[in-house]
Amino acid sequence: MTPLSILDLAPVTVGSTPAQTFANALDLARAGERLGYRRYWLAEHHNMPGIASAATAVLIGHVAGGTKTIRVGAGGIMLPNHSPLQAAEAFGTLGCLFPGRIDLGLGRAPGTDQAAAKALRRYYANAEEFPSDVVELLRYFEPAAPGQAVQAVPGAGVAIEAWILGSSLFGARLAAALGLPYAFASHFAPDALDQALAVYHREFTPSARLARPHAMLALNVVTADTDEEAARLFTTQQQAFVNLRRGRPGLVPPPLESAAAIDDYCTPAEKHMIDSTLACRAVGSPATVRAAMQAFVERHRPDELILTANVFDHAARVRSFELTMDAWTA
Repeated sequence: MTPLSILDLAPVTVGSTPAQTFANALDLARAGERLGYRRYWLAEHHNMPGIASAATAVLIGHVAGGTKTIRVGAGGIMLPNHSPLQAAEAFGTLGCLFPGRIDLGLGRAPGTDQAAAKALRRYYANAEEFPSDVVELLRYFEPAAPGQAVQAVPGAGVAIEAWILGSSLFGARLAAALGLPYAFASHFAPDALDQALAVYHREFTPSARLARPHAMLALNVVTADTDEEAARLFTTQQQAFVNLRRGRPGLVPPPLESAAAIDDYCTPAEKHMIDSTLACRAVGSPATVRAAMQAFVERHRPDELILTANVFDHAARVRSFELTMDAWTA
């Protein structure tokens, strides 16, 4: 059975607050731990009112401190926004506090718009420096050598599970070259999925961290009692993507009155865009979702799946993950 994990974007919904979002995040992680999900990841985003995980390492500490066994990590840290040393110190600290439970997914996008990227990356020259920054960061987790001029304290000698994130062939090739596990963002960038997986497996070089390729794929999953209710709940995610493409990101909206109402909310071109962007999805009753997930796994053969559910109501979101795991393990 392919293991399941949770990707949480720490949604701030209309009428809610970041403080409530953080309480919800811990509640969802605890539910995931109880249900048997392997990992709980948070993603770094900036300048987006509907996503509260900008201080990703801080929020990881909050969640890890309130859980016991589930792995907690970043999916991911956008390395162009950080110096490798600072990232190593932050995750070295987390690794000391929660040994054997911390994951560090690394991405090369800024995770924001151009204005916020400029504010974040005041001294960063070029995102093409990402591969050398990853190598530098991983080196800080190795045991410190005598006379080493710069050490990550804490960090040196701390066991952190590092991943490369990607939505194109760039990340696939880097993960393969460095011998690292690879997580593909198929939940919003499905176009290069097949080619990226092929490149990763073909070019993989074993390393001290990983002996054979290990790929995790992201999937939008919303499960409810009926297909109709799940499709209605999914209109929250559809609206959010349309709003983002319109240049008006905001708080996470409530679902529309029905799934069909999305056709009135957006233009035909926008509807085509969200259908394509969110093509990797399983939305429906438990039986419908199980069949869709099985078809996805049979086609792509991932080692793991990481599921995201941008559902407006927190109780319905937790229930979606419960129904999903029940259906998957039935």
